[in-house]
Amino acid sequence: MSNASVVTEFILLGIPHTEDLETELFVLFLSFYIFTLVGNLLILLAIVSSSQLHTPMYFFLCKLSVCDIFFPSVSSPKMLFYLSGHSRAISYAGCASQLFFYHFLGCTECFLCTVMAYDRFVAICHPLRYKVIMNHRVCAILAMGTSFFGCVQATFLTTLTFQLPYCGPNEVDYFFCDIPVMLKLACADTSALEMVGFISVGLMPLSCFLLICTSYSRIVYSVLQIRSAEGRRRAFSTCSAHLTAVLLLYMPVVLIYLRPTPSPWLDATVQVLNNLVTPMLNPLIYSLRNKEVKSSLKKVVHQLGFLP
Repeated sequence: MSNASVVTEFILLGIPHTEDLETELFVLFLSFYIFTLVGNLLILLAIVSSSQLHTPMYFFLCKLSVCDIFFPSVSSPKMLFYLSGHSRAISYAGCASQLFFYHFLGCTECFLCTVMAYDRFVAICHPLRYKVIMNHRVCAILAMGTSFFGCVQATFLTTLTFQLPYCGPNEVDYFFCDIPVMLKLACADTSALEMVGFISVGLMPLSCFLLICTSYSRIVYSVLQIRSAEGRRRAFSTCSAHLTAVLLLYMPVVLIYLRPTPSPWLDATVQVLNNLVTPMLNPLIYSLRNKEVKSSLKKVVHQLGFLP
C-alpha cells in the first residue's frame, strides 16, 4: 500500500462512556471470550468425533465454528490487554491487520451462511439428489470459495482505508481499528472513499441476504407441500438454527455500516455483541435443537472428564 503517513502507531480509546469500568469490563469480556472459545471447540470436537455428523451441513458448521473462534480473537486480546491496565497503543501494521482480519472473517461468515442456506435448500427441495449435488468436491469448492471471496473483499476495504495519509491525530475512538473510525483520522477528503466503502460493505451482505431469502422462499414453498404436520415441523426445525444465526449476523452489519448517522456508543455496543456474544451463542443455537449434536457433545464432555 502506498502511504505517506507519519503516524507509526494508534491509541485505542476503547468503548465510549465506560471510564472507570475497566475491571468490570475485563471480567465480563474475558468470560464471553472463554465461553466462545470453549463452546466452538466443543462443537468442532463433537462433529469430528462422530461419524454420524460427517455430512455437508456439519462440515460447513465446522468452518463456521473455526470462524467464530478467530473472529473475536481479532479484537478481544488487545482489548483485554489494555483493560487490564497495559498500553492502549497499537502499531500501524497491527491496526491494518485488525481491519483486514475483521472484514475477512466477517465476509467469510456472510458467504458461509449463504452456502449453508443453499445446502438446506438442496436437502429439503431435492432430497433424493442431495448426496450427488453436495458431494465432497462441491463442498470443498464452496468452503474454499467463501474464504477466497472474503479475502478479496477484505483486501479491497483495507487497501481503500490505508492508502489514505494519516499525519495528525492518532487516537482511535473505539476498541479496535475499523473503517468508520479510521476514516475520521485521515488527513484527506474521504467523502468519495466513504461512498465506495458504503456501497462495498452494503452490497456484499445485501447480495448474500437476497440469495439466502431466495433459498428459504423455495424451502418454505416445498415444506408447505408436505402433508403431515410432523414432516413440516421436522423440515422447519432443521432450518430454524441457521435462520437465527443469519439474523444475528446481519443485524449488526445494518446497524453499524448502513445507518446514515453513526453513533459511537451504539456502534461500540453492537460491535461488542457482534464480536463476542454472537460467536458465543452460535454453538448453543446449533446444538440446542439438534439431537445428534447434543448426543455427540455429551460423549465429548464425558470423555474430557467434565461429566461422570
